[in-house]
Amino acid sequence: MSTLLLDLDGTLTDNCPGITRSIAYALTRLGAPVPGEDVLRRCIGPPIRESFAWLLDDGDPAAVEAALALYRERYGDVGWRENVVYDGVPQMLDQLAATGRRMVLCTSKPEVYARRIVTLFGLSPPIAQVYGADLGNALDDKAKLLAHAAAREGFDPGDALMIGDRSHDVRAARMNGARSIGVLWGYGTAEELAGADARVAAPAELPEAVATLAARGRG
Repeated sequence: MSTLLLDLDGTLTDNCPGITRSIAYALTRLGAPVPGEDVLRRCIGPPIRESFAWLLDDGDPAAVEAALALYRERYGDVGWRENVVYDGVPQMLDQLAATGRRMVLCTSKPEVYARRIVTLFGLSPPIAQVYGADLGNALDDKAKLLAHAAAREGFDPGDALMIGDRSHDVRAARMNGARSIGVLWGYGTAEELAGADARVAAPAELPEAVATLAARGRG
């Protein structure tokens, strides 16, 4: 496999404080109840519109868009900086880059924020390109985003590997004919990632898992 597609939140960086505080800010401004931290953490990974539709649970698209605008008000100011790179990730990326495979970020986070984060933490290079959701909703579905990245970068999804921590990553890979590795240091459980082609518990394990899947594909 020649292309590695990497998720961001829960895979390369831990943006829990920035995301959950910005969600809480939006809900508070709307006068909606703010759930506990365990519920808010479930919102890390899926498209934020999807999370607000679930949290508000009133079926009103206007309410979702209002919450999203308030979320971005705080997140675009300070939330994107409330972030840290997971231990071992820089070394993991260096090892993967040494194999000659192209690494592309593929995240449900809006691309404008993803690019800021990649720059802030010096993750590019080795990440060659960044693809994220638009500020509308055309690419909220990660399967569509993966297809978009493949078309723009000119790679065959069947020769690609999606690496992420949530079921959305596994589904996106499956729907595009790619393979997937679920990472267990993020926000998805082992059960949620059961459909992945492989699962790893720490960044140091990922390069070997990639090599194993690549060898299996050739065999």
